[in-house]
Amino acid sequence: MSIRPWVVVEAPDGRGLRRVTVGGENAGSAWSLRELRRMLDRLGYPDVDVEDAASVCWRGGDSGTWPDRAWRRYATIVLMTVGLLASAVLNGVIGWPDASGALTFAQRITGALLVLSGLAQVAAAISVLDYWGRRQSRISGAIVLLGVLISLAIDSLLLLMWLEEREYTRYMLAFMPLWCWSVWAIFVLVREKSWRGVPQPKRFAAGVFASALLTALSLAYSTMYQPTVAPMRFSLKAEFGKAREDRGQPFLQVPLKLSVKNTGEVSVYVIIDDFTVYGRTAKYSEQGTSVEKEWKKGLDEDREDEAERHIDQIAFSSISSGRFYRPGTVLESGQEDTREHVFQIPMNVKYDLLHVDLQIVYMRKDRGRIDVKKFRKPHPSWKKKEGRSYCRRNCPEELVYFGAVRHNNNLVNVTRKPRHVLATWSPKVAPVYSISSYDFRGKGVDFAEESREVDRFGISTIESSSEVSVAELLRSTSSLRPS
Repeated sequence: MSIRPWVVVEAPDGRGLRRVTVGGENAGSAWSLRELRRMLDRLGYPDVDVEDAASVCWRGGDSGTWPDRAWRRYATIVLMTVGLLASAVLNGVIGWPDASGALTFAQRITGALLVLSGLAQVAAAISVLDYWGRRQSRISGAIVLLGVLISLAIDSLLLLMWLEEREYTRYMLAFMPLWCWSVWAIFVLVREKSWRGVPQPKRFAAGVFASALLTALSLAYSTMYQPTVAPMRFSLKAEFGKAREDRGQPFLQVPLKLSVKNTGEVSVYVIIDDFTVYGRTAKYSEQGTSVEKEWKKGLDEDREDEAERHIDQIAFSSISSGRFYRPGTVLESGQEDTREHVFQIPMNVKYDLLHVDLQIVYMRKDRGRIDVKKFRKPHPSWKKKEGRSYCRRNCPEELVYFGAVRHNNNLVNVTRKPRHVLATWSPKVAPVYSISSYDFRGKGVDFAEESREVDRFGISTIESSSEVSVAELLRSTSSLRPS
């Protein structure tokens, strides 16, 4: 029988784990005396006297030297695992809407990267059990470190975006605590130098940096560069046709042709549109007055671009009004639509000119998404039920359109309060639109916020107008009469 003990228990490592060899072969590691006894029992030595120096050799301490603080280790495992899984869920919730339904390829890539980062954090959560356990994998610590770095980067980005507006959202209850958790987790992992098991730490660091840079560039491209450089171009026409005399009534039937074409590269949502035909009356004078005087007078009458020497007392009366599209209609790039509209005026009309205005208010589809199903539904303000819900006070008779609108990037949506787009139409007044956090139940519209949101969502108005002489219309009808 050899005088050398056949069970050797090594000194505790930095975590309190003691390596065990039996008969010169590695048998594993133990955190406590109870765990050592279970190990020997599994190996077929249940009756080994651990206090017998002939059987067990203790190095770096005796049978009572077990510095492992199990409660601290278990608490670290729980906190690391819960934090990584919570971050993975948050990244998936934020990234999936863009990954599955974003308009542009760059936005889908951004969403996919967030989803993939969530999967990486799930792998890191699994590696936590090994890193704070037996450490059978050399890279488990590096995987955990990568997952925590991802969480710190994304939560820091969310926090910075939230600080821009400082609005309450339910996601604050997730990314703010997770940011604090990620700072603590980074401190723990740096203190333990969790990257030491990586065979080539420089390549690992380079891979982490490249991934972070790719994510940042993709986000910047999809949210700032691409929506800014894509040009917007439209072709609007409003033209009067040849009038026809009504066979049974002393009226003229005047055709009006309207056409709209999106010649740009970006699809748009139509928020509201309107076309209105006006008849102009004026008092004529052979001597007339100076153009400068008429121009100044026109400024007082909201006619900044009209001044004539031989006419005075210009007035416009609305004859016909309507809409080209339903609110929420998508006008795709390259799409062209036309409409023929016929209106009537009396033969002995006092108008000297007919004027038509066509205008369309649109929102760039690469800047945001409108809940079209709700936005298309009209709410008449004169109906008691609708008016009470969609008009605060002194509401005129009009159709109200109201719906939610989201930014094109879900990272922005989770750091902002919900936005709503509002549009009203009436044949009596020009269309009105608004986009803000206003929802008819809280305070009124914040005009500074509204101005910012109009710019962020790329909302603009395009207009076209045309005029025709009534004398020309009458002459065209007289030439058609039989002699």
